[in-house]
Amino acid sequence: ENLPPTRDNDVKIQVRACALSWIDTKLLSELKLKKEFLPVGREISGVVLEVGRKVSFFQPEDEVVGILPLDSEESGLCEVILVHEHYLVRKPEKVCWVEAAGTVRDGVRAYTALHYLSQVSPGKTVLVMDGASPFGTIAIQLAQHRGAKVISTAHSLEDKQYLERLRPPVARVIDVSSGKTDVAESCLEETGGLGVDIVLDAGVRLYSREDEPALKPQLLPHKHDIITLLGVGGHWITTEKHLQLDPPDSHSLFLKGATVSFLNDEIWNLSNIQQGKYLYILLMVILHTNEPQLDEPIPFYEAKVSMEMVQKNQARKRQVIQF
Repeated sequence: ENLPPTRDNDVKIQVRACALSWIDTKLLSELKLKKEFLPVGREISGVVLEVGRKVSFFQPEDEVVGILPLDSEESGLCEVILVHEHYLVRKPEKVCWVEAAGTVRDGVRAYTALHYLSQVSPGKTVLVMDGASPFGTIAIQLAQHRGAKVISTAHSLEDKQYLERLRPPVARVIDVSSGKTDVAESCLEETGGLGVDIVLDAGVRLYSREDEPALKPQLLPHKHDIITLLGVGGHWITTEKHLQLDPPDSHSLFLKGATVSFLNDEIWNLSNIQQGKYLYILLMVILHTNEPQLDEPIPFYEAKVSMEMVQKNQARKRQVIQF
C-alpha cells in the first residue's frame, strides 16, 4: 500500500510468484538486522511496471526474477514491490513464474558450491547428500551439466525412486533410510577406491549417535564418513555452520590435500564488490535448471500456514505463492 516514489535505480515490479524460504534469525541478529517483525518471502518473479531514470538493465513489460537483499524492508508477498535493479535478472520466456521464483535460491547455493567453492569439471565425481531435496535436485542437474559423475543419497524409498527416474541418470543412489548403509564404503566402491572429488553435504553428525542432539536427523553421515570417502585433492562443501574438526580429522584432510569450504549463500549479498558475479550466477541458474522440487503453487491466503511449515523445516518441497 502507498509505495514510495520510484528512486533512480529502482524497478517497480508486479509480483507473479514468491517462494518461501527459512529465515535464519541467528544470522540476522549477528549482522544486527534482526527486528521485531521480519519480511517474509525474498525470491520473486514478476513483470516490470516502471523503472527509475538511471536504470539501464530493464524496461517496462520485461519479465524478471531475483532475490531481495538480506536487509530488505519489504516482503516479496506484495502485489507490487520496488527492487534495486542490481538484484534482478531477466526471466527466460520458457521458464514459468513459479519455477523461476522456486529455483533461484537453491540454484544460487548449488552454483556457489560447485563453481566457486569447488570448480566442478568433466570427469569429476560429485556426491550430493539428500539428492531429492530442492537443493540436491538442482545441484545434481548443475553437476551433470558440467559433465560430472554424480552419486547421491536417498532418505526414503520415495526419494530413491525419484532419483532413479532422473535423466540423465545418477551414477549411483545410496539408500540410507535404514540407517545401516555405509555411505563411505559405497562411494569408495563406486570410485574404485579413489574416493569422490566433491562432497555437498546436507548437514553432518559431529558426535556418536548417543551424544548427538535429538534435533539432528540420524540419517546424516558422520564427519568421519565424509573425510574417509573424500579423494586426494577433494573438496568438502558443508552447510554445517558449527563444524568441529579434531586434530585427527585435520590430519586426514592434510594427508589427502583436501579442503573444507562453508556454504553460505548470503555471501553475495554481504559483499557489494561481488555484484557482477552474483548477477551472472542468477542468470546461469535460471537458464540451466529444470524439473525443480516444487509443491503445487499456493494461493496467497495460505501463505501464513505455509511459512510456518517452512520455518519449522516441515516442508519437504519448495513452497511458492502464486499471485
